[in-house]
Amino acid sequence: HSAYVFITHTVQLIINKKNNFMKTENNSSCCTSSSEYSQQIGKLALRLLVGGFMLTHGLPKLQNFEYLSTVFPDPLGVGSSLSLGMIVFAEVVCSILLMLGLFTRLSTIPLIIGMGVAAFFIHANDPFSGKEMALLYMGIYVIIALIGGGKYSIDYLLRNQYAKICSSYC
Repeated sequence: HSAYVFITHTVQLIINKKNNFMKTENNSSCCTSSSEYSQQIGKLALRLLVGGFMLTHGLPKLQNFEYLSTVFPDPLGVGSSLSLGMIVFAEVVCSILLMLGLFTRLSTIPLIIGMGVAAFFIHANDPFSGKEMALLYMGIYVIIALIGGGKYSIDYLLRNQYAKICSSYC
């Protein structure tokens, strides 16, 4: 429910921002603001899309944790239960954080590692088509780690709040 409220609020903010761009910008600076707006929407869409898709992999693992913990691959030699727990943490918790834009860059680290393990250990002997999805996800997570969550993220809101507090008291 709180994720729904956050997404609804974010969409409303986006609509308001877009309307403000259209009303207040003159032709000379319109392209810059419109481009900035598009980039920020792109970052939000990327986070929501890849996070939502990864949840479709993680939630079934979480729902079947008891059974899977006895048969899940153990590529790192830490035990099936711990291996499953680590990938569930990445695919569920980190995907939700990514979608919210909370600890965005930090949340990509377990996802990058998880996809690397899937591609290079679990599917090591598979043809490229067997590793392709893990590599694609890993590449997207690396890009998100580099570009950050953008203006439509909780990270951005917290950073702005911190800056306001610091400027008032420093």
